[in-house]
Amino acid sequence: MQIAKVCGTVVSTQKDPSLTGVKFLLLQLLDEQGNPLPEYEVAADTVGAGVDEWVLVSRGSAARQVSGSESRPLDALVIGIIDTVSLDNRLFYSKRDSDR
Repeated sequence: MQIAKVCGTVVSTQKDPSLTGVKFLLLQLLDEQGNPLPEYEVAADTVGAGVDEWVLVSRGSAARQVSGSESRPLDALVIGIIDTVSLDNRLFYSKRDSDR
């Protein structure tokens, strides 16, 4: 899994039929300190994440282990919305603080 920040949405009206109704998000990957990496990724969203939220992303074959995704051609899947992140007993992200 990796931490990422939701930067936007991706809309695709023409896609594989197994992806009908699936919401796609544009994510910017973050390093272990919460700094943005130069990489972006598109991921399917199963948890209803929104722009500017930090999320957990499952990638590769693990993205297809979630119920309902087994037969979908997914490389990345948002599997959680992050509430807090701490490192070395220091809180460096809190969803509550970022909403203000």
